[in-house]
Amino acid sequence: MDIAEQTINLFGESDEEAEAEEESSKKNNYTNGDGEEEEQQQDKEPQSSSSPSSSSSSSGHSSGSSSTSSSSNRSSSSNNNSEEDNDVRPSSHGNRTYNYNDEGNSHYSENDDEAAEENDDRGDLFGSDNDDYVKTPAASTHPIPVLPPLRNTNNQPRGGFGRGRWQNDRGRGLLPRPGSYQQRQNYGYGNNFYNGHRDERFVSELKFSKSEETLARKSIAFQEPCELACYSRVEGGDVYFDDRGVRLFKRLITEDIGSDLNEGFNTFIPKKELGSDGFGDLLAAIRNKNIPLQNMHFVTYRNNLNKIMATAYMRHEPWEMGVHKRNGVVYLDVHKLPERPQNELDKRRCYWGYAFEALATEDPTRADGEGIHHVDANVEYCAVIKTKLGAHRILMGAEMDCCDSTDEGRRFYVELKTSRELDYHTEERYEREKLLKFWIQSFLAGVPYIVIGYRDDAGVLVRTERLRTKDITHRVKMKNYWQGGVCLAFADEVLCWLYGTVKENEDYVLQFAPPFSRLELLQAHSCPDVIKQHVEQL
Repeated sequence: MDIAEQTINLFGESDEEAEAEEESSKKNNYTNGDGEEEEQQQDKEPQSSSSPSSSSSSSGHSSGSSSTSSSSNRSSSSNNNSEEDNDVRPSSHGNRTYNYNDEGNSHYSENDDEAAEENDDRGDLFGSDNDDYVKTPAASTHPIPVLPPLRNTNNQPRGGFGRGRWQNDRGRGLLPRPGSYQQRQNYGYGNNFYNGHRDERFVSELKFSKSEETLARKSIAFQEPCELACYSRVEGGDVYFDDRGVRLFKRLITEDIGSDLNEGFNTFIPKKELGSDGFGDLLAAIRNKNIPLQNMHFVTYRNNLNKIMATAYMRHEPWEMGVHKRNGVVYLDVHKLPERPQNELDKRRCYWGYAFEALATEDPTRADGEGIHHVDANVEYCAVIKTKLGAHRILMGAEMDCCDSTDEGRRFYVELKTSRELDYHTEERYEREKLLKFWIQSFLAGVPYIVIGYRDDAGVLVRTERLRTKDITHRVKMKNYWQGGVCLAFADEVLCWLYGTVKENEDYVLQFAPPFSRLELLQAHSCPDVIKQHVEQL
């Protein structure tokens, strides 16, 4: 069966488990990714059950907290599943919603680990969707900001004294400023930020006025991602609307510890920048499957949502994206900012990530024991996923590294990452920044597992680790590094402001730039041809 015709439901419970829980309790509390208990209710409308996958992988499933899987895992029978098989057993209850609220975790202590883990394994990552998915409006709760009139901040009256004695807004100053000092111009603001904006393209801004504590108190519903279509880009650049490009995760990756990730560097084919043409491939996949857009609010690549959610905590990385509204749908186009020139070491570090992906996936053209070769960064598989964040329905494209399957043969995706081996000095930054990005990327697309390859400074693979996506937020929240619910609440604020501000048939650029205190929406004068052609063909 074509993967595009399936509904991927990665985190659900089995039918027997769900029926048993419904009989035992009218209200089923479950533990979400941050360790809070949420109330799970049944869907108001029945949903169609997910169909089994047609994955070509074998019927075993790896177990344990790391990727130290052995060949015995692949031959495990379905009657003797490991505990973690329950975490990826698809549900037949249809679309669910994960009500993400970071408030209320203060009651958690180390003594509750066992109970929390039991609830975590028994429950679903996503809760019930109590909203009507089709009819939910996306009315912005934030009015379009109105800028105040410009005023001279140096002329504030102080009862006829202070600065008003030397200079006021009624013309020339009454008295000259004493001494030989020059008049202060734009003091304390700088030329770029005094009295508002200097960019003539400016339309609106979203200032970061809400604290982390305020955002943490919000409960933002996030619907379980559902795959509707896919496409594959093969060698040579041709695109096919099927899953021929999906790769199978190699469970015996631990056997490759000690491999040199520099192998094949001289024949590496770097990724070409497709610009808006890459967005055109996503739009073509949507048209190929006749996915209706009448009730969608945003169409985008996952990368744009990654940027928005990460900005809740990471306030030092600039980014921008194109914003184009057509027929009520806001298309978010990826814009790549200029980067500094890469030296030889930078190029090798970039290649090590692609090399690990090649090493961690099955390759029928590579014999046992054969090194890494012929790595082409342009070959990719992209899933087209429907989800819902708050009141906004989102259709996004997400590149998937590889897939695995449960003992029942149902397929799920695995994210592959590389990182420098951790030490006492680098572990905190790793958990604050890298794990934040890893979690956002996997959570948005419903990817249940992340396999990380740790390497040394020479590019040699030293160990591997497998993380469950839903365990990451609990791990970092105990250290008060970041909260997943804050990221979702921040993204909801941005989407509400953005959808309520942009106008039909107009084009914009959304940017996050120094001094990193606000998001700015700027007017753009053109729309990419791929979006124009897409709208004409609908």
